[in-house]
Amino acid sequence: MSFEEIIRQVSAGTFKPIYLLHGEEPFFIDRVEAAIETHCLSEAEKGFNQTVLYGKDVDAVAMLDHLRRFPMMSTRQLVILREAQEMKGLNDLASYAEKPMESTVFVICYKHKKLDMRNRLGKTLKASAVVLESKKLYDNQVPDWIISYCKAQKLSIEIPAAVLIAEYLGADLAKISNELDKLALNIPAESTITTKHVETYIGISKDYNVFELQRAFANRDLPKIARIQQYFNANIRKNPLIVTISSLYAYFSKVYMLHFLHGKNDAEMVKALDLRSDWFLKEYKLAARNYSLPQTEHILHLLRQYDLRSKGVDNNTSTTGDAELMKELFWKLLHG
Repeated sequence: MSFEEIIRQVSAGTFKPIYLLHGEEPFFIDRVEAAIETHCLSEAEKGFNQTVLYGKDVDAVAMLDHLRRFPMMSTRQLVILREAQEMKGLNDLASYAEKPMESTVFVICYKHKKLDMRNRLGKTLKASAVVLESKKLYDNQVPDWIISYCKAQKLSIEIPAAVLIAEYLGADLAKISNELDKLALNIPAESTITTKHVETYIGISKDYNVFELQRAFANRDLPKIARIQQYFNANIRKNPLIVTISSLYAYFSKVYMLHFLHGKNDAEMVKALDLRSDWFLKEYKLAARNYSLPQTEHILHLLRQYDLRSKGVDNNTSTTGDAELMKELFWKLLHG
């Protein structure tokens, strides 16, 4: 079952005897657990009927005692098993999964990996429980997730702002959601989040970031590149060279691909380059005009070379820090 469908059912007061929440992304597991905890019992019922256990602290015998207990002054009890991946004898719960108590809502939180669905417990849960496999998002999926998250909070967000957040916070959904929640407290309801909001409330510069750097390279805007370089060098911990190189490599890889898409229409180019909208395509077209195919190939070669140097490989001068390497790299990217 999907994350959204589980949240809808739980919010409407519909519960199943067993929920298996497993997978590499803890964010969705935590959100479903929190939703069940919020809606399953009233505050008055929780004192006697809600039990939270941790895998490393409980065995199957104790677990079964809790699961088979009848609720007190309530139609159901809630039993949450956190960090289930650390529980020895977890598979011994298979017999309970085959015939669960109708008055117990049992939530299994199995984080950072998938439960083996081939054994008896896994097969039983797959057949009869509500199962959520919480998958990590790919980096290119994060901006769209940010847009959806904002929409659920009755906010909208500009695409550049969503991309900027994703680039700087990565795929850490818990961190992103926390930052967006804090941001939402500081702006009017139903507002549109802009890069200015991101700079003010999250602390990511709207003028000096990797996307402005990419745009400056696309335009061959030397003064702007120099300003961004100076800002990055002054804030090297927030703008590490290895991240800057990775971002530029991904950018120029798309420019390289664009050189082979002659004759394609814009929609085909957007799909081939895996862009979120044609809003980004104009900039890539400009970069492809300003950098020939041989120049683009040379840039990719330089970025690979300086990626290694930033990691201490083939760096002839041991005293050359990231700031100096960045200055040297930017000059070579523009002048060959």
